[in-house]
Amino acid sequence: LSSTLAARKQEQTTRTELYSKLHSTVFLQSTVSPVLFRHYVVPSLPFTCTATSNMTYDDDTEEVELYSSSRERQAYDDQATLYAIILATEHLERAYARDAITQQEYVQECNKLISQFRLAEKAALSKLNMTTEKFMQLYQMDCPRATERLLNMGVPEPIRSGESADVAVTVAETVQHFITAMDAVKLESRFVDELQPLLSDLMDSLTRLPETPNDWSPNHKVKKWLQKLNSMRAVDEIDEEDSRQLYLDLDSAYSEFTRYLKRNK
Repeated sequence: LSSTLAARKQEQTTRTELYSKLHSTVFLQSTVSPVLFRHYVVPSLPFTCTATSNMTYDDDTEEVELYSSSRERQAYDDQATLYAIILATEHLERAYARDAITQQEYVQECNKLISQFRLAEKAALSKLNMTTEKFMQLYQMDCPRATERLLNMGVPEPIRSGESADVAVTVAETVQHFITAMDAVKLESRFVDELQPLLSDLMDSLTRLPETPNDWSPNHKVKKWLQKLNSMRAVDEIDEEDSRQLYLDLDSAYSEFTRYLKRNK
């Protein structure tokens, strides 16, 4: 019984410290205004300063150390940062849906959070043999918007422009991203942290092209591979069969993209 209570106490202490870090970390990571942060972010945190002030402890309560070395402390810091980025993304998506921030602010901050997420995910979970989905389940994170943005899409909500100069730049970027991604696969780059950023950049440029249908084949194929890679750890790699299929899908998507350009001359 004593060992069970100690284990539960250890788990509670772990969560308490992780959550308590969020007040400083989320505020720094969050992209919404201080007013939105107070009204939307803080109430959703599973641990608040008000709650701690009302907690009482017996005199004989034994303090449980969360970590015993600087390495363990860094591991918890990395997990706290990942938690903060996911939560900040969730509330950024909500703020944008409510028209509380501009399109330019949304795209800028969303891109920053996506980039930070890639680094934080690798630092926090690479040695734990844990996916981001399991991490969110462990800490009871109900963040469907962040899940869609970070794990499924990997790019901000597409904001298309009809300006001819902007379209020309987007087309040039798309061609470049196609060639870069296909060359990487052809040179046998198979690790997730090598392929995912390339496909994410490609997806971002594809979604900014004007006058493309929602079920456009290139978008569908790149999104499918992004979802697959986002469900894997950064240190994982795809096998030979997946590599050949990825190259085939990219080649097919590029052919469809060139047909799109000819139709819209």
